[in-house]
Amino acid sequence: MDRSQIQTPRLKLGSQGLEVSRLGFGCAGLSGGYNSALSHKDGCLVIEDAFKKGVTFFDTSDAYGANHDNEIMIGKALKRLPRDKIQLATKFGMVRLKDMQYEICGNPEYVRSCCEASLKRLDVDYIDLYYQHRVDKTVPIEITIGELKKLVQEGKIKHIGLSEASPDTIRRAHAVHPITAVQIEWSLWSRDIEEEVVPVCRELGIGIVAYSPLGSGFFGGKAVTESVPANSFLANHPRFTGDNLDTNKILYERVAKLASKHGCIPSQLALSWVLRQGDDVVPIPGTTKIKNLDNNIGSLKVKLNEEDLKEISDAVPMDEVAGSRTYEHILLHSWKFANTPTTPAVDSNFIAQKLQEA
Repeated sequence: MDRSQIQTPRLKLGSQGLEVSRLGFGCAGLSGGYNSALSHKDGCLVIEDAFKKGVTFFDTSDAYGANHDNEIMIGKALKRLPRDKIQLATKFGMVRLKDMQYEICGNPEYVRSCCEASLKRLDVDYIDLYYQHRVDKTVPIEITIGELKKLVQEGKIKHIGLSEASPDTIRRAHAVHPITAVQIEWSLWSRDIEEEVVPVCRELGIGIVAYSPLGSGFFGGKAVTESVPANSFLANHPRFTGDNLDTNKILYERVAKLASKHGCIPSQLALSWVLRQGDDVVPIPGTTKIKNLDNNIGSLKVKLNEEDLKEISDAVPMDEVAGSRTYEHILLHSWKFANTPTTPAVDSNFIAQKLQEA
């Protein structure tokens, strides 16, 4: 593939004016998790290469990498790129403990302190899109969004996002301040959002940022042909181990067969399927390899009609996918369990008072 010919188009993400590249870049893996972490030098080179090919939307979090390594790396990469042409997204809300355990926090004081810390690590004056990484089920969403609204007014963030938020939480948050995007898992084998979350986002004009659009790399094929590294996040993942993996390999082979029919590789077909879910959907696949980056961008050239999309969907029926989409303790913080308090004690007057005090 001639890399000089690879370019990524742009689109409006949601209805709040944020324009991003059609394909984003998920930066988490640069700091390890799936494979060994890259050095900051090598990670910056990957980001620079992505930018040269038209990818301008980069996604990180204060929870990625040991000691916030990912944000620090992204900050270094941004020094080599024109800031005004980058759409930078980061997140707050997950306090890393140990053994992949997290505590979730959405208190106003915590929101502000996280934003200030991220701005410092990234060494930027503003964040284009600031997400609540996971919803704090103990704090009314109105209070959390109220503090984010203040950060918008102060120019520290441009747009507000939510990640793994329930329909009720999305609606209530949007009533306090327009939500630009909801980041949520969406891929050929993770489609549970389609009946509830996606319609709410489209009703309210909220963009959808699809994380793990390749099924945590499953449709890249490495888990099918090689063993998952022992130090990988996926080493004990429900869908990547034991009988579940053997069952899921059958689904991969179906996708591989269809990819051959369309003159592309399985990862490109799977990613193209996500891209074709709507012009309001922006996938953010990540990689540590330039070859994979080129393949991901190449998925933009795959042409699929409605009949093709149905055939691909039918090849991966949800009732045939073996294993949960992630670990049980992480699922407990997913969108299905992400409503916040609405008890009589937390009525609208109480919320208004708290917003005024915060």
